[in-house]
Amino acid sequence: MIAHLTIHVNDIEASKTFYTKALAPLGYELLNEYPEWKLASFGKNGNAEIWLYGAEGAKQEGHIAFVAESKEQVEQFYSEGLTAGGTDNGAPGYRKNYAPGYYASFVYDPSKNNIEAVFMDPEPSE
Repeated sequence: MIAHLTIHVNDIEASKTFYTKALAPLGYELLNEYPEWKLASFGKNGNAEIWLYGAEGAKQEGHIAFVAESKEQVEQFYSEGLTAGGTDNGAPGYRKNYAPGYYASFVYDPSKNNIEAVFMDPEPSE
């Protein structure tokens, strides 16, 4: 189990907006903000699991996949991520070449990190 994860971002304010909206359908919320250090944390049940660190010129281009509890959460993540300034990198749908029942969507955050929501559908319709 991972205790926490830090994502380096180019624009802390744009990234806070993106993650606040995109992760809300998955149950995450903005927990802490430390403007003097350009830090913000997100988590569930008060546990800071995801930290954003404002690092101008960051070139992470990482990939993080969040577990969704339903196809609807995957779809909400995608919609909210785009609304919050993210860029499409894969609309919601089954990824048969990944694994049976792998239902996911992908959005680039404002710093071009590839953020995914995935639901492992026990009864895929495709």
